[in-house]
Amino acid sequence: MDNVKDNQYYINKIITDLTFILEHTRGLSQQELESIEILVDSVMFRLIQISENSDKLTEEFKLANSAVPWRAMKGLRNRIVHEYGNVDLSVVYDTINNDIPELLEELQELLNKRDEE
Repeated sequence: MDNVKDNQYYINKIITDLTFILEHTRGLSQQELESIEILVDSVMFRLIQISENSDKLTEEFKLANSAVPWRAMKGLRNRIVHEYGNVDLSVVYDTINNDIPELLEELQELLNKRDEE
């Protein structure tokens, strides 16, 4: 079984989590999202996982792809973990709608570029 945990492995995990978030929140208003407690918990968990997996990427990879907002990913994770009961869900909703689609596209392009090499 080939289970190499390299940069590509972690990027794939991040892409899976980003895709999950987008698929399960598509078309929801902030109020609708907030009314589905299990979905809010799931989104928060996925955002934490995204940050945790980005931490496992090599520094060389992150430096070579410095346009990706690695620090912001970690910052959102810290806000969720340290203020879980008081997280401003408008920030999470804004992230879902404005930042995640762009991040997903950037990471997919990174993988496509690597596949072409």
